[in-house]
Amino acid sequence: MKAIINAHYIGVLEHKEDEVLLFDTQIISWCKESELPINTLLIDAKGAYVSAGFIELHIHGSANADVMDATLEALQTISSSLLQTGTTSFLPTTMTMSNVSITKALQNIKLHKKSVSGAKILGVHLEGPFINTLKHGAQDKAYIQLPNKALIEDFMHEVKMITLAPEIEGAKAFIEYLAKNHSHIVLSIGHSDASYDKSMESFSWGISHATHLFNAMNTYHHREPGIVGAVFDSDITCDVIADLVHTHPSTLGLVQSMKKEKLILITDAMRAGCMKCGSYDLGGREVYVEGAKATLLDGTLAGSVLKLNDALKNMVQHTDMTREEAVYAVTKAPAQKLGLKKGQLKVGYDADIVIFDEDFSIISTIVAGEVKYRAS
Repeated sequence: MKAIINAHYIGVLEHKEDEVLLFDTQIISWCKESELPINTLLIDAKGAYVSAGFIELHIHGSANADVMDATLEALQTISSSLLQTGTTSFLPTTMTMSNVSITKALQNIKLHKKSVSGAKILGVHLEGPFINTLKHGAQDKAYIQLPNKALIEDFMHEVKMITLAPEIEGAKAFIEYLAKNHSHIVLSIGHSDASYDKSMESFSWGISHATHLFNAMNTYHHREPGIVGAVFDSDITCDVIADLVHTHPSTLGLVQSMKKEKLILITDAMRAGCMKCGSYDLGGREVYVEGAKATLLDGTLAGSVLKLNDALKNMVQHTDMTREEAVYAVTKAPAQKLGLKKGQLKVGYDADIVIFDEDFSIISTIVAGEVKYRAS
């Protein structure tokens, strides 16, 4: 067993000032240091912050690997690199490509999801191909198609989230079928041009989330508030890319004030994540990375190079979001969305833990009770 001492715990209501966290693969208890079992391995946080491990709902790649590479090596590379960002579990996210490419990626995750040794794979986020050609963003519109159950029917257990456009032909029946028969799948509006009314209607069909709010969707207008207005007027959850490129700090502050505990932070990172600037591939399309910005050759934003711990830092520095609220947005909020016993330092929950400093720089990352990363 292990225990973390000298820590400033975040997001723990049951914790008392003189208690420490005792865990194995799961959280065992909160107890006084003097009451710890003999031979307990002590991890000294030295006054740093400690929270549940960060959960990433939307990531295409990292460290020059991509989910669409469809290899164990790619998944392992992504899994290992995410540890330095405090991420302990994630949804590898597919791109709008050919059915053959998507199927290979899904088969690869199904076969190897338990083989990675870093951050744990929770399942799959299918971003497209059931989206609107008018809002394809960096997705290749040549491969966009109408909703097709056959594409995913062999992977219903693996698929945990689908981003789609509810206004396209066949979407209503597809959404209602999944909501009724596969309720574990989070259905998210994104890459969509749905009107305010159509968006609100789709929420009644089974849409319960919005993907990278403001990006790859119609703009908010005072006479046609569109998807953003519908999200603001409903209780569905949403996520944003807080890299200060996809979303202006003022807008990040607005969505934080409107959605509060319904807000989740993501990266939408591609293979250039944790890499140097230069030319990379995303879904078969060339992407150029300069600074914090990743774009196609025509200037279209193409994912990000954001790290999840930096998303927290940006929100705390540029909005009124507190440190506790930021941590909530990458721990308890995504865990509850996926129905997981993660995201909280609570007895019986998975011992996924991160230790970080004042600037959200990661000191240690613990997955299922095992220290997987230590800053050098």
